[in-house]
Amino acid sequence: MDKGRLEAFSDGVIAILITIMVLELKVPHETNLAALKPLVPIFLSYVLSFIYLGIYWNNHHHLFQAVQQVKGKVLWANLHLLFWLSLIPFVTGWTGENHFAALPVALYGIVLLFSAIAYFILSRMLIATHGKDSTLATAIGQDFKGKVSVVIYALAILLSFLNPWAACLLYVLVAVMWLIPDRRLENALT
Repeated sequence: MDKGRLEAFSDGVIAILITIMVLELKVPHETNLAALKPLVPIFLSYVLSFIYLGIYWNNHHHLFQAVQQVKGKVLWANLHLLFWLSLIPFVTGWTGENHFAALPVALYGIVLLFSAIAYFILSRMLIATHGKDSTLATAIGQDFKGKVSVVIYALAILLSFLNPWAACLLYVLVAVMWLIPDRRLENALT
């Protein structure tokens, strides 16, 4: 099966998720700067989630550059990833509206954790489709950064009940880890 349709569908879903999130930013009716103050937590959660969706979109793109074909199990694994990503607007809104309270921050982390697990499953399904000696398998290797991310998410979820802001800093740390360009796939393709 051609991978182009899967890529186009995934791009569309991620674009819609970003659009949903920005539509949740309510415009204040006042025209002074004080009117923006209540929006700060909502905006901060939006920025972090926008970055996360951007990271997933970018890595998904690179992942599929190393792929020639997809099979049914890859389609389902991709839908599994998109399911977890589709929850990001909800947890973003809940976290921001409640000023980073413990339970919304924990649920935000749970969605990030399961998104990371779903991405791992997708990459493993693609490796199984293309073989352990494929360019993709070589580029991904042991996926140290992916495994570390899962551990940090799990710690942050637990920490969110003690200190939600510290948990958010761990979410930011993982985002920064992934913002640093991962050249494994690019290097393997050149």
